[in-house]
Amino acid sequence: MTDSRIALSSASSRDRRTASPWAMFLAGFLKHPVMVGSVIPSSRRLIDRMLAPIDWSATRLFVEYGPGVGTFSQAILDRLPADGTYVAIDTNPDFVRYLRQTFADRRLVAVKGSAADVEEIIAGHGFASADYVLSGLPFSTLPPGVGAAIAAATHRAVRPGGAFLAYQFTPRVRDFLAAHFVRIDHAMEWWNVPPAQLYWGWKD
Repeated sequence: MTDSRIALSSASSRDRRTASPWAMFLAGFLKHPVMVGSVIPSSRRLIDRMLAPIDWSATRLFVEYGPGVGTFSQAILDRLPADGTYVAIDTNPDFVRYLRQTFADRRLVAVKGSAADVEEIIAGHGFASADYVLSGLPFSTLPPGVGAAIAAATHRAVRPGGAFLAYQFTPRVRDFLAAHFVRIDHAMEWWNVPPAQLYWGWKD
């Protein structure tokens, strides 16, 4: 390989490593629009409101489905106890690679996989259950059967007293939650583009 080709290859690798979160998010949306809920990352107000009901002092395992470029990740790590674990599950290998390169925190474990396999994933990391599971996956556009499988697996994976947290841009996710969670809290976050539906399904 000539020097010029080596230089171009190195520059390309550097660009992939240092791509901005916005660029990565947009690229992920264009490549996998069915699995990415919005072309615009969630607002700080949505993040704070979504995470507010959590009892962080009792949280040892926090799981997120579809973390993307880590829009929630730093906020989760800022709240998570020092001995806690944060498992971020995404089907997009580019997002998983980005999280591993961006967050130098031993508590964050980025996993390439499906949310429907959450039980196997957390067991593989030494946990019998999760305290909380957060999802931004667009349930309304998931392939038939996938949303139902994810909701059922999440209910089995969450400990009693824990919760499945979901933020969406349509209310359809409530149907998936209601099949397994009796107590469901709901709110709207208007200071988001687009305005978001927030749900907390509690496992009593």
